[in-house]
Amino acid sequence: MDYFLIASILVLLSAIFGYINVRFLKLPNTIGLMLITILFTLAVFVVSYFDDTLLNAERYIIARIDFKTLLLDVMLSFLLFAGALHTNFERLRVQRWPIFVFSTLGVLASTFLVGTFMYFVLGSMHLDVNYIHCLLFGALISPTDPIAVLGILKKAGVPKKLETKIVGESLFNDGVGVIVFLTIFQIASLGGEAIEVSHIAELFVEEVFGGIVLGMVLGWLAYRFMKRIDDYQIEVIITLAVVMVGTVIAQKFHFSAPLAMVTAGLLIGTDRVRENAMSEQTENYVDNFWELMDILLNTILFVLIGMEMLVLAYDGSYLLAGLLAIPVILISRFLSLLLPINFFKKKLDFVPKTNLVMTWGGLRGGISIALALSLTETMHRELFLFVTYVVVVFSILGQGLTIERLVKRLYKTSALSG
Repeated sequence: MDYFLIASILVLLSAIFGYINVRFLKLPNTIGLMLITILFTLAVFVVSYFDDTLLNAERYIIARIDFKTLLLDVMLSFLLFAGALHTNFERLRVQRWPIFVFSTLGVLASTFLVGTFMYFVLGSMHLDVNYIHCLLFGALISPTDPIAVLGILKKAGVPKKLETKIVGESLFNDGVGVIVFLTIFQIASLGGEAIEVSHIAELFVEEVFGGIVLGMVLGWLAYRFMKRIDDYQIEVIITLAVVMVGTVIAQKFHFSAPLAMVTAGLLIGTDRVRENAMSEQTENYVDNFWELMDILLNTILFVLIGMEMLVLAYDGSYLLAGLLAIPVILISRFLSLLLPINFFKKKLDFVPKTNLVMTWGGLRGGISIALALSLTETMHRELFLFVTYVVVVFSILGQGLTIERLVKRLYKTSALSG
């Protein structure tokens, strides 16, 4: 079974599950696809008691797919560029400082809060886990997933000012979260050996600023090329080249590809570029192409997340740890947002209950699972992978299904929608 056949099967499953969701469940695609895939996998488990053909085929597919590499090194760049391209840059610019603080200091604060709480929670369960490994879990679970957030918030009716903060934070904090995770991963890998602070600072500067500068250069080059021609087909290909070549360059020079793609997408999607470099026909084709790319990759991603339950090591204590991690993560996110929200709310006219909605609307998704899969056995990979999966499933199904109801309850009038 080659990779083309595996890809064909995944697209077929995505099409079937997507049809079932749109035709019968009518849930947001992110939620519906993940729910159907989990139910499908559970059904395969039941059927395997009589005939294990389907179970073996599904396990074979998962075994052949490097989920971490596929998501972090390939799919994420396309998804973040598509999300940034359709994000209102002017609204984002107005909210740039709180978004910056949420996606940097907020991620760091959440990492240490989650890590500290989980250290004591796991200790109370007589699970011997080092503090540094709990911090690793805090780092991988703290970034909100832009793919999940963008897919669900579109239908939730969140006030625009608040939606901009949540979307903006989710676009940037995954890149920062990956860097924090890699830094703690290096420290944990060294064991008792010391790591220089200058090395950590160098990693941050290289990844963050290198990624942003690369994105700005790519966005500017795309703008200059697109301005000089009027051919919607070639201009769509130029945007595709930005993502593919930009990802290769970022990986080559150890820049943050997610931050590069977000920056490039935001620049190409600005009103100035659209007005000066795109005809109306080009604008429609660019938007439609990336919307289709977004939907296709999202669909495949959440089918894969549902299938990843096959690689979990089932244990009663792991399940309890996962259930206890849910309130820990929600409380940690609420606390990590408290200070920046109180600092900025008067200056930028924050809508009421911002912290509550940002806490409940901060969904976790495939990025957390991909990072958990990269843990080593000495870092308690099986435990934290299971806990991460429980948190992600609750986040997508529990929080995702109720965020719209929460928003409607909090904002009963449309006065706050501006």
